[in-house]
Amino acid sequence: MNIPNLISLGRLLSVPLTVWLILDAAWVAAFALFLAAGVSDAIDGYIAKRYDLRSELGRFLDPLADKALLVSIYVTLGLKGILLPWIVILVVSRDVLIVGGVLLSFAMGLSFEVQPSPVSKLNTVMQITLAAAMLGQMGLHVRLPWPLGLALVLIVAVTTVLSGAGYLIDWGRAQASTMNDDGGGA
Repeated sequence: MNIPNLISLGRLLSVPLTVWLILDAAWVAAFALFLAAGVSDAIDGYIAKRYDLRSELGRFLDPLADKALLVSIYVTLGLKGILLPWIVILVVSRDVLIVGGVLLSFAMGLSFEVQPSPVSKLNTVMQITLAAAMLGQMGLHVRLPWPLGLALVLIVAVTTVLSGAGYLIDWGRAQASTMNDDGGGA
């Protein structure tokens, strides 16, 4: 267990507190904790790369913490009526697709390493931006102009669909390649 992994673990452990703060309408605290989690993500990545502290545990723990935080916040904001159900379902479905593909590959004894594409990285940034904007609106009582809010939701929707499709295509190619390497499967 190294410093980047401890930071990722701290981010993962902050998820229940963040959800509780949102459910309790402690918007400023939820917004601050979400921002701290975002900063911690940047810090653990920097430390891991700068000091060559990348590890097998970190390879799984960091994205797990990110997904747990984003999915939990989207679901909770949806339950509170802050985000529309369709965007919550879209975001959660993409992550279920990714995690399901990895688990299915593992269960089948096939390999599949998730490599984020540029559109997936953009999607993550936009999902974080939308969540931060909603938490900031609630906590700081600053309203986004509706065209900006709508544009943000639509960008998240489009990048979520493109990212999910990209992962699905990559997964299919990886499985086809593995099957071909193994002599055709079936």
